[in-house]
Amino acid sequence: MIENWSSLIPLLPEVFLLGMICVILIAGLYIDEKRRGIIHFLAILTLALTAVLTLRHFAVGQRYTALGGMFVRDGVGDILKLFVYLSTAIVFVYAKHWLRANKLFSPEFYVLALFAVLGMCILISGGNLLTIYLGLELMALSSYAMVALNRDSPVAAESAMKYFVLGALASGLLLYGMSILYGLTGSLDITLIAKALESGRQPEVAVAFAVVFVVVGIGFKFGAVPFHMWVPDVYHGAPTAVTLFLASAPKLAAVGMAFRLLAEGLEPMVKDWAQMLGFLAMMSLVVGNLAAIAQTNLKRMLAYSTISHVGFILLGILAGSEQGYAAAMFYAITYALMTTAAFGMIIALSHSGFEAERIEDFKGLNQRQPWLAFLMLLVMASLGGFPPLVGFFSKLYVLQAAINAGWLWLAIVAVVMAVVGAYYYLRVIKVMYFDEPDREHQIQAPGDVRVVLAANGLLQLFLTLFVGSLTALCVAAWQ
Repeated sequence: MIENWSSLIPLLPEVFLLGMICVILIAGLYIDEKRRGIIHFLAILTLALTAVLTLRHFAVGQRYTALGGMFVRDGVGDILKLFVYLSTAIVFVYAKHWLRANKLFSPEFYVLALFAVLGMCILISGGNLLTIYLGLELMALSSYAMVALNRDSPVAAESAMKYFVLGALASGLLLYGMSILYGLTGSLDITLIAKALESGRQPEVAVAFAVVFVVVGIGFKFGAVPFHMWVPDVYHGAPTAVTLFLASAPKLAAVGMAFRLLAEGLEPMVKDWAQMLGFLAMMSLVVGNLAAIAQTNLKRMLAYSTISHVGFILLGILAGSEQGYAAAMFYAITYALMTTAAFGMIIALSHSGFEAERIEDFKGLNQRQPWLAFLMLLVMASLGGFPPLVGFFSKLYVLQAAINAGWLWLAIVAVVMAVVGAYYYLRVIKVMYFDEPDREHQIQAPGDVRVVLAANGLLQLFLTLFVGSLTALCVAAWQ
């Protein structure tokens, strides 16, 4: 029984989101195929209103709890949630065109995506191991179903099965680590777990086992090496609209999950999990960048690129400082905006019967569509970390945090791998500007896709004007 309804105010955005998902689910049963644009409008309106409710009680510099501490509302969570809403809204704009062209435009896509967003919000605000696991599974189960959205595609079905099996294994390992923590500390509350571990009364071997299993679970959700096996297959095999979603918002949720479990719950064990994250970061940087060089499919190249970017995010987290956490959050936010633009370009150049997912499909794009070629140049250069684009500053802040925390050798590895990674981004730019086109680039994308794509691409340049404000916001969230 709830004694005070006002105590549920921190949960208002999530409650509203759940209610609107139910409305969209029911509306999808009665709206015919020709009028499904209403579902698209309702989905974006839901995200916008949820963002307004989040901003209404913006919690930067404050911390609220609900349900006996199971749900936490603070600046870190609110900032991550706002960019989850933004990236998902961008995904919806891009996806509508692709889904219609491929005859997959159905309410199920929006319902599953919004359920996944709800899971991300619960995960990001989890103050209890039970809440964190609930949010994680809600996000994961929705993602598995989205990958298999095209039931007539054997490749999508295979990708969904791989994702499900490996995801279930990783969730089991994470749950085992959580159960060990509960057995050692007698609590599911991450704040109480941190206090219990700080006392040092628990057996070191048992605590180390728990930390290992938790880090494995986090590593899988990030797609870090050696838990990256699902990333290239899922990115390549899933419908492009779904790949676009999986590549953006869930990365923000994974960062939130790492903050709750590591930076809060396992803070006394920072020396142990920082060493593990150091190994994951190094392997992700090396394997991700070297494997991306060999790819001819742009979706697979971006998948391995994602793995390398995860290495940079982990570089900020393992610093174990407020500066490092803020840098990791800033990196995840900018990466989500960059990757939506990259996959949005694939969707813009695709049309019925043709999927512009190979690098050679971008040959001579500058001669046919110079504006789109310029936008793609900005996105690729930002992903590669070229100044003065925002991708350069996100890498710089993470490297500074790692060096200040004493991880100089790992920062050097990251810089070397960033130089190596610049090759495959420059290859896409070279193909667009210096190769002769071998096909006509028919742009059938509607006006809303073109407008959002232009804003998304130019954001890589204009965000540099507000880098200081955005980083200050990320730092303030940790004060």
